[in-house]
Amino acid sequence: MSRTVRVPAGVFDSRQYGFAQVAVVPTPFGKAIHVSGQVAWDADQNIVGAGDVGRQLEKSLENLDRALRSVGATLDQVGALRLYIRQSHMREGKAISRALTSVFGDNPPCSTWIGVHGLADDEFLVEVEPSPVYLD
Repeated sequence: MSRTVRVPAGVFDSRQYGFAQVAVVPTPFGKAIHVSGQVAWDADQNIVGAGDVGRQLEKSLENLDRALRSVGATLDQVGALRLYIRQSHMREGKAISRALTSVFGDNPPCSTWIGVHGLADDEFLVEVEPSPVYLD
């Protein structure tokens, strides 16, 4: 049993950079869905929400939703998120909280906010990494 990778519609094709957006890994109890960290790029690698950490988080979560739906999972099945936030934007907690609340309402996953010096592209202000999702 080996993993299967997916390129979700509407999310940039990351294979050119040497990684998959989504990997489905068989387990004895079903499937483990792993999703790469999601950023605010559209399918053509254009930044969405330049300079706006809240808007970038919304786009990153939209990309995560597309990635999960491409394999039959949903955001409601994510147990935890790690948010990698540019250190220069860590004080924008209200914008980050608004973005999370707009997507998850009053049933959010657990989360850890981690301040980082930089991300893969200078325009990225936030990257969202979900815990694996398990399907029967």
